[in-house]
Amino acid sequence: MEPYSKEPVTLIEHIFPGDTNDHDTLFGGRLLSIMDKAGGIACSKFAHREFVTISIDTLKFIAPARQGDLLEVTGKVVFTSTHTACTKVTAMAVDKATWNKKKICEGYFFFVAIDSMMRPIPIPQLTIDGEDEQKDWDQAKRIREQMRSTNDD
Repeated sequence: MEPYSKEPVTLIEHIFPGDTNDHDTLFGGRLLSIMDKAGGIACSKFAHREFVTISIDTLKFIAPARQGDLLEVTGKVVFTSTHTACTKVTAMAVDKATWNKKKICEGYFFFVAIDSMMRPIPIPQLTIDGEDEQKDWDQAKRIREQMRSTNDD
């Protein structure tokens, strides 16, 4: 079974007043929701399956996004196992006055493919092309192994 698409998914949203706190910066929970959505869509595009989130790891908030900015969130499948896909999700704030981008957050989102009865189902496997993809694969694999060893305790 071959993947349907290895292309990343990018979502773009405008940051409105209702998305921000009293400092006019984006709520972390709102950002997390959009990142989760981008990661899930990337998995569905990759495998043509339904996915649910099973964990989020190594999430780094780097800088704030402000009201009026655009939010550009990209998810890319970087690791697979029998039923699981991991996406590396990167969020960028885009200043509409200059169209300059700055990275504001990055993390690894793990999803499991499910059937209509919510049971795990197999997915196509990712093949690695190049050094950068190998680095992302290795990082996601380390995170998964650490997550699994923690769950065994």
